Amino acid sequence: MEAEQSSSPPPPSAGDDCLVFKVNGERFEVPAIDPSTTLLEFLRSKTRFKSVKLGCGEDSNFVMFFECEVLDMAADVDDMQNLLIDCMLTFEALYFSYSLYILKLDIFSINGCSVTTSEGLGNSKDGFHPIHQRFAGFHASQCGFCTPGMCMSLFSALANAEKTNQPQASPGFSKLTVSEAEKAIAGNLCRCTGYRPIADACKSFAADVDMEDLGINSFWNKGDKKEVHPRAFNVQKNNSGFIRNSASLGGNLVMAQRKYFPSDIVTLLLAVGSSVSILTGHKHETITMEEFLSRPPLEPKDVLLSVHFHEPTRIDGSVHTNSKLFFDTYRAAPRPLGNALPYLNAAFLADISCDRNGSLVNNIRLAFGAYGTKHATRARKVEEYLTGKILSLRVLDEAIKLVKGAVVSEEGTSYAAYRSSLAVGFLFEFLNSFSLLCCSSEELSGSVLEGTAKSINDKISQTGRPPLLSSAKQVIQSSRDYYPVGEPMPKFGAAIQASGEAMYVDDIPSPPNCLHGAFICSTRPVARVKSISFKSNQPTDVISVKDIPREGENIGCMAMFGSEPLFADDLTRFAGDLIGFVVAESQKNANLAAKTALVEYDTEGLDPPILTVEEAVERSSFFDVPPYLYPQQVGDFSKGMAEADHKILSAKIKLGSQYYFYMETQTALAIPDEDNCMVVYSSIQCPEFAHRVIARCLGVPDHNVRVLTRRVGGGFGGKALKQCRVGFKSNGKITALHLDILINAGVTADISPIMPSNMIGALKKYNWGALSFDIKVCKTNHSSKSAMRAPGEVQGSFIPEAIIEHVASVLSMEVDSVRNRNLHTYESLKLFYGSASGESIEFTLPSIWDKVGQSSSFDERIAMPLGKVSVLWDGSIVVEVGGIELGQGLWTKVKQVTAYALSSIQCDGIEDLVEKVRVVQTDTLSLVQGGFTAGSTTSESSCEAVRLCCNILVERLAPLKEKLQEEMGSVKWDVLILQFHVTEVKSVFTKKDIRPRNIITENIETEVCSWSIFFVGREHHISTVCSMFLFEQLEMFESTLQKHNLAAHSFFVPDSSSTKYLNYGAAVSEVEVNILSGETRILRTDIVYDCGQSMNPAVDLGQIEGAFVQGLGFFMLEEYQTNSDGLVIADGTWTYKIPTIDTIPKQFNVEVLNSGHHQKRVLSSKASVHCATRAAIKEARKQLKSWGAWDATDPTFQLDVPATMPVVKQLCGLNTVETYLQSLLSKS
Repeated sequence: MEAEQSSSPPPPSAGDDCLVFKVNGERFEVPAIDPSTTLLEFLRSKTRFKSVKLGCGEDSNFVMFFECEVLDMAADVDDMQNLLIDCMLTFEALYFSYSLYILKLDIFSINGCSVTTSEGLGNSKDGFHPIHQRFAGFHASQCGFCTPGMCMSLFSALANAEKTNQPQASPGFSKLTVSEAEKAIAGNLCRCTGYRPIADACKSFAADVDMEDLGINSFWNKGDKKEVHPRAFNVQKNNSGFIRNSASLGGNLVMAQRKYFPSDIVTLLLAVGSSVSILTGHKHETITMEEFLSRPPLEPKDVLLSVHFHEPTRIDGSVHTNSKLFFDTYRAAPRPLGNALPYLNAAFLADISCDRNGSLVNNIRLAFGAYGTKHATRARKVEEYLTGKILSLRVLDEAIKLVKGAVVSEEGTSYAAYRSSLAVGFLFEFLNSFSLLCCSSEELSGSVLEGTAKSINDKISQTGRPPLLSSAKQVIQSSRDYYPVGEPMPKFGAAIQASGEAMYVDDIPSPPNCLHGAFICSTRPVARVKSISFKSNQPTDVISVKDIPREGENIGCMAMFGSEPLFADDLTRFAGDLIGFVVAESQKNANLAAKTALVEYDTEGLDPPILTVEEAVERSSFFDVPPYLYPQQVGDFSKGMAEADHKILSAKIKLGSQYYFYMETQTALAIPDEDNCMVVYSSIQCPEFAHRVIARCLGVPDHNVRVLTRRVGGGFGGKALKQCRVGFKSNGKITALHLDILINAGVTADISPIMPSNMIGALKKYNWGALSFDIKVCKTNHSSKSAMRAPGEVQGSFIPEAIIEHVASVLSMEVDSVRNRNLHTYESLKLFYGSASGESIEFTLPSIWDKVGQSSSFDERIAMPLGKVSVLWDGSIVVEVGGIELGQGLWTKVKQVTAYALSSIQCDGIEDLVEKVRVVQTDTLSLVQGGFTAGSTTSESSCEAVRLCCNILVERLAPLKEKLQEEMGSVKWDVLILQFHVTEVKSVFTKKDIRPRNIITENIETEVCSWSIFFVGREHHISTVCSMFLFEQLEMFESTLQKHNLAAHSFFVPDSSSTKYLNYGAAVSEVEVNILSGETRILRTDIVYDCGQSMNPAVDLGQIEGAFVQGLGFFMLEEYQTNSDGLVIADGTWTYKIPTIDTIPKQFNVEVLNSGHHQKRVLSSKASVHCATRAAIKEARKQLKSWGAWDATDPTFQLDVPATMPVVKQLCGLNTVETYLQSLLSKS
């Protein structure tokens, strides 16, 4: 079948048997086509437009990470109606805004429509669209494979924004807001950039953009105004008001009913009491949503006609007419914006009225879904219990117990206990949200959860979601000494990558009669393959080891330490081993045949597989490491241990692997050429290796093979178990470290023998005193583990942080103090690295450490947990804490701790000090239910932070208090604070020989008056003991007042320094953890990195950010899951979650230094987020301990990698809410 093209615009319809549509202005008439053909297949195989890309190809999900625009073709082809479509990688019901899977739709769905892809927006021939230009100019395209999809996502958002009633924006800008711009690409995936430059490119179109918030780009300089702008963009041809989302509500409901899809929208509709109309055969019926879900799966011929729901004035059965309805939805998923399946979703609707005794629940609906059952369900027993109850601690406690019994996962569901805990947290948060509404301000202080009322008011007053990224800052140092080297120029080819014109291997048109192939992989680790058969989907042929030419070899790849076979020979060696290659006339048929192949195995008489490093040690299964690659020991370990005051004799650290997840999957096109030659187009990083492997496999001379690689759509693991012994002094100085490291290399060596050197090289970043190790590279029946962006360095950078944290926990010291204690001096650096340490001038780590502290305001925020205490002139006290919204008890405890800690000054009149304390939130953006550490913490950590602040203040006040006590006998709190400020002022005058006139000092209680000083156009009111007098040098006096105050900060920000190949970098990260769900949010990351002499600072900056975010995925998100046979079961978008724009730091600051040194640099500061998360969990466990949870008393817990939501929640406590309520009940 060939699509017929014509340049003239004939009528939209060319007959009932012919499909008519346009692609980028080109008209296609298709008389006959396979009904199963998707739009994606047609675009890629029958048109010249290749910007649309197939990502993972998972049939169970909507997998296109590109967008197209679809327009209805009206009678006049120039008058088309807009149908904008964003094709997301994944689709979730609650994220409806123009999200669908149009390119997975059959070709018939676009009959009479016009399709626009990124090439249609602009191109190298007709001129690039401003979107393409911005992506290139903002350095927002690295490998470029995902860039066309990003551009179309933004284009759709821009076009939709122009249809709104918002005021017209300035020329060159749109009606789009910054928040909308960032969310436009929330469903797109990128593995390279780290998303920050992409977000900047999108925000540059926004009407409300802050120019200073835009990163390095070729359009604006810092300080430019909005009027300075390149040419404007034009979407006028696309501003029709009719927008249709082809993803249907009905389709989602049917998927949930028939395929048990964990739908969010079904749970929501269940809570609001919706119903559906269906047609089964000739029978039309209307049933409730519960009945719809519980009935047998719909037949293919059954039809879902409609969904009925309305906004009720009150729930059916409620009798109170003065009641209020409360509705909320909840969702816990790896990604905040929903582009991931949830662990649990919930929707609650409550009818509440105010009773004289509190909040009365007249009626309530509680729906839960996605927790390991076939369908969403109502928690009927909990509803029945709560109906008619006045909310109280005991009612909440009983409801929590009931919901745990109602939300129970089916056997085999992952994280079953975690999902049940989420249900408890969601219900607790919901019930508490209106439990305070019937309380007066006086009653509020004794309510269930202190702080909740403020949270509710904040939520109600919030008119829109904040942007995903609050801000970002990039600092580079460029040089024109070697112009253009050193200039931050845009990446070459970025514009054609954005337009989709850049050609990748799979974009190359297939020659006539081309066959397509797919591998059949073993599902058993060690087994004989007896047969391969096909019940259906018979392929053209199956190629196996038996088909390798007689002159050739069974070789599939090469590495520096040997080769690897192409096919399994007599035995499969691991689950996933290649046992056959099916070929068919289309890629779809080949994939289907490989997927449905039936393989018969035989394991009789075979040894069991080696699936763990422990089993490898037992059976002495190792790969040799060449002596020149094995690192050298440092110092005398025995002597170091003898000098230690404390010892950790055994501790274990385990790290998993990381999936590459490059956007372009492994692809090759082989074309036979004359004279027994072969031309191969391959997306490989090592074309030479491919060349040699192909020649050896075919048994032909090397000169008969040609391998071509134009570009690779991403080409960036892990594998170790470590046990350590540590000796250290009481001050935190480590004197000796020994490591036993087992590396899971898989079935072949690949590059694993270099891992010991790389790991130890990174591990030496601290001064361990003496360092010894025993490293074994284990051979197991897993797939071979290859290089994954800085192999060994990431793991080697994390191990020291885990050891430092363990030492700090044992000594009850702050982690940063132990880190500082063990940083290298230049002398210790030479001991550990020898001649590689270079000259002392190259040792930039100390300056980087200071710089990252300054750039992140480290000095103002570093003093341990989270808090600030300020004592004002009149003796009143203001306390700021970042903490969770788990109850009004938080603020009460903070006030009590503040009064207690300050009372150690032992003044008169401190009995009522607690009344002088006011607790305020420092940053509402950092306040999340359950959040803590680096912006939010538990009650315990907030109190500890406040206590530390108060200790500082007491230390400042103590000398004056003692002096006044000697003179006066007793000192009141108000007088002490007053005199402290006066003394500070007087001391300045004395030092500067400035005399105020008529100041009263004889009787400090004689007169208190308020007076004003005017200067520099401002008025300062100062409460002091005085007569009116004149001052000299008022400017000096103003600066003194600013310097001297009674304020103390206490804020814990975990950081991690990182050195690679004796190049230096440091990072500080703030992490907020929600202890109800285990969700982590990275509030801020500051990175300072010495890249030597950068040839392109903008490109290097992108590499740093991309490496950080990829490491963020390794440490926090990406679960490399295998089954019991070692087969990888999480390898696509459905199950494997790489970072998205909503998971990167909200404030992402990077500074690149040009120290002038010319070493290669590798960044590994990603572990700072993991360390910050561990610190947050540590504070949560302190809180749990204060509530009586004895299982949280061990400070030396291990935080797994990745630190996913279930992992974090487990360590914070699965019974947090229950523990908290029981602690309150025990006190009542």
